[in-house]
Amino acid sequence: MGVTIEEFLEMLDRLPQVTQGHGGDWIALKVAGKGFGYLWERTETAGLKATIEEQIAMVAERPEVFEPQFTAGRFGWVVVHLTKIDADELFELVTEAWCLTAPKHLLDSHDSGRLS
Repeated sequence: MGVTIEEFLEMLDRLPQVTQGHGGDWIALKVAGKGFGYLWERTETAGLKATIEEQIAMVAERPEVFEPQFTAGRFGWVVVHLTKIDADELFELVTEAWCLTAPKHLLDSHDSGRLS
C-alpha cells in the first residue's frame, strides 16, 4: 500500500500531453494548459480535480486518505495522501482528473487507444 513520488510521476507519463510546472512548493499538473492536479513532494500528497459529489464521497468514506481541498464551480478538489492509497486506485483518480480537464479530441484519442 502506498505510492511513492516517483511512481506518481510515472503514472502521468501514461496520459497524453501532461505537462508539469513548478510553483513554489508544488508541481502543477496540466493538460492543454489547464490544471487537473498538483503534487506536494514535501508532504507526499497530491491534489486532484474531481466532481463535488466525488469529493464529498471520497472524504466521507476514507478521511485518512482524502481531504477536501477547495471547490471551484462544479468541481471539488481533493487532497490524496500518497502513502495511504494503492497505485491502481490512484491512477484511476488521476485519469478521472485528466478526463475532467482534457479537450474532447484528446479524450477521444485516449479512449480509442484504451479500447484497441
